[in-house]
Amino acid sequence: MVGPDYTRPAVDLADHWSDAKGQGAIAADVTGSWWKQFHDPVLDALVTAALSQNLTLRQAGLRVIQSRALRGIAAGAFFPQAQAVTGEATSQRTSRNTPLGGGDRTYDSAALGLEAAWELDFWGRFRRGIESADASLEASVADYDAFLVALAGDVALAYVRVRSLQEQLGFTRANVLAQQDTLALIQVRFNAGAVSELDVATAQATLSNTQALVPQLEDALRQTKLTLGVLLGRTPSELEAQLAGAAAVPAPPAEIALGVPADLLRRRPDVRRAERDAAALSAQIGVAKADYYPSISITGSTGFRTTTFQSARGSARLPTLFDADSFEGFVGLGVHWPVLDYGRIANNVRAADARFQQAVVAFQNTVLEAAADVESGLSGFLRSREQAAFLAASVSAAQRTVELSLIQYRQGAVDFLRVNQAQVDLVQRQNSLVVARANVAQGAIATWRALGGGWEVRAGMEFVPRDTIEAMRARTDWGDILSPEYADGSDFFLFPRPNPDAPLPGGRPRQ
Repeated sequence: MVGPDYTRPAVDLADHWSDAKGQGAIAADVTGSWWKQFHDPVLDALVTAALSQNLTLRQAGLRVIQSRALRGIAAGAFFPQAQAVTGEATSQRTSRNTPLGGGDRTYDSAALGLEAAWELDFWGRFRRGIESADASLEASVADYDAFLVALAGDVALAYVRVRSLQEQLGFTRANVLAQQDTLALIQVRFNAGAVSELDVATAQATLSNTQALVPQLEDALRQTKLTLGVLLGRTPSELEAQLAGAAAVPAPPAEIALGVPADLLRRRPDVRRAERDAAALSAQIGVAKADYYPSISITGSTGFRTTTFQSARGSARLPTLFDADSFEGFVGLGVHWPVLDYGRIANNVRAADARFQQAVVAFQNTVLEAAADVESGLSGFLRSREQAAFLAASVSAAQRTVELSLIQYRQGAVDFLRVNQAQVDLVQRQNSLVVARANVAQGAIATWRALGGGWEVRAGMEFVPRDTIEAMRARTDWGDILSPEYADGSDFFLFPRPNPDAPLPGGRPRQ
């Protein structure tokens, strides 16, 4: 086969993650269903529902099915490209002014035959086309996996935000009740003439400000539930029962399994997609180069033909079409070699090579972006965890400050401004702590998402639901293209179908 044999482009990757130093078990390999490491059954159920019901993911699965069909077209091009059964039956009368040299001017004809033309694949044009289609099919599977990973991450992020907003609402409402009690206490003391109206106004202002946070948080919670509903293909009312209660923000494990940067080449779907796109375009260079060489074709036809025109038998009856004497046929060898193409072939090859080089650069850039995503997610996870630890201590101290300032205020040791400031600080620090804990979870999710984990859950499953398959089969004969065992078969017994999940010979992971 003419054209280059594809090899994966070289990429520069570090030997380890910069933030993974000294993290112990953080160097282990990543697991598939990473969301289960939160040990939250509601989150598990939401992700499972999204993977089975999300309509955009279903579209990605249908694109895999489309790529299977296109791969079949490419495989079919290897065989006779033109073939047809031909037939005709005519009755004709010739003008008297047309010299015939005798014979009937009115005659009948009939023919039935088979014609075929086959351009032989001397230079690998069609085999390169199959190679390109294989890579495109694998790219569509990687694209499906990429969306699956993104979907699981989006669901988890939305769920963490729901729980963080619920927890902030709980703290805020508790602080409203506490500040209402404080206002009632001050009102009693004001009525008794023990304090000035300034304390009452200050307490009322603080209470109103805290109360104003409640509708703001409720709206944010509503918007997040709407987003989550779209991801799951459900209405918000259907999610209410599942998200009811005030569960805490799910906590990730203390350490995240990372593996090494080189694992991104096999594990992250968008990297695999970019690499398969490059492989498909590499094969197209060979398709373009095949035009430099002559195309060699076999053409032929066979069948039966008969007519009453100038019949030697002198009969007006049409002879039997399938008589041995009615058999005819031919076979020929054709060569087509465009010698003067005015640079069209050369420039077509150059364009194909340029497209391939663009894909190489895109692949290398995708790898760099993937590595940066992991580093960014890991940094966010680790720094947010440190921040949350400090804020937890701050909240404990702030709660104690509120208690002590109220005691001292009742005893007349401090003025109300000290109490008021302590209550304001407590509201802010409690909300900051919830946000920090949510950032820890979101940092873990971003890291797992950047690592490309999660798509492994589709193992053994088809890319579209059973009811969709049945609807498509009712319209069209799909053969085994919709079968879960599609990758185990071959096209025309000569071209085994690609299996994107199977390891390469020697146990190496498919790249």
